[in-house]
Amino acid sequence: MPTPSLPAPGARVRPFAATLASACVLVAASSFAQTGANVLLVANGRAPGSISLAERYAARRGVPPDQLVRLDVDVIYATGPAGVKAAHEATQRIPIVALDLETDPVASGLVRSLGRPGGNVTGLFLDQPALAGKWLELLTEILPGRRRIVALWDVATGAPQLAAARTAAKRFGVDLRTVEFSTRDELDQKLRQAPDGGTQAIVMLTSPIVSVNSALIAEWTRQNRMPAISPFRAFAEGGGLLSYGPDLVAFRRISAAYVDKILKGANVAELPVQQPTLFQLVVNQKTAKALGIAIPQSLLLRADEVIQ
Repeated sequence: MPTPSLPAPGARVRPFAATLASACVLVAASSFAQTGANVLLVANGRAPGSISLAERYAARRGVPPDQLVRLDVDVIYATGPAGVKAAHEATQRIPIVALDLETDPVASGLVRSLGRPGGNVTGLFLDQPALAGKWLELLTEILPGRRRIVALWDVATGAPQLAAARTAAKRFGVDLRTVEFSTRDELDQKLRQAPDGGTQAIVMLTSPIVSVNSALIAEWTRQNRMPAISPFRAFAEGGGLLSYGPDLVAFRRISAAYVDKILKGANVAELPVQQPTLFQLVVNQKTAKALGIAIPQSLLLRADEVIQ
């Protein structure tokens, strides 16, 4: 699986999420410690009414978080559980806007409550491990005769969604096997081994690594004729069979709005944590036909989008 390269230090990249109100946005990303998770650093602009992000990348690996927070930063935008955790450990002073699909923000101590975070962290959290059961339900609806299913689990995301998947597997009579990974290279290696183990389908649990590599994983499933479901729409758009999950584009727009509010004076401790209420089902009918799978009409009618 090829490794996308990061932009060079000082490179200008595409605006973050969407243009913030009255703002000219530049993006800089760095990796906190050795997590590999992207963190966007937001700094005041050079002119009134403008905003720019720190116009440089810190070293990709091994950068102590305390060095990053010494920069003249007003807001930290952190993605993924490792990035959010590292940012929070680095500072309890600088506001942090999080986009994290795996962490329970209350149980982890990031916030005191969803309605009133009370600290320096707010943002968007999914934390709905029961979704793992929905992914298995959809797979078994489409593939009633296939019982050997592999769950791809990023160990850095924690155990709740894996536990939910195992519980659901018993309910649906599925022989669920777990493939653990913690890096992109390890995921690539494990995927190459999957067909040799008699795997009949794959369910992907939420993970920043899976999200970033959705198109590449979709291409692998297509080449290996492997039915699979992902939480991320980009997987189905890239040729994967199914995706079911939150609208990440809308999530990022809300993140941008939260950054904007904080830069205009809003108190991060009083901005409620947002959680998705709408989930999108995308079916790639073209892939289904190539795999010889007949998608039930009832499921096609429930789909938010059918890719022909």
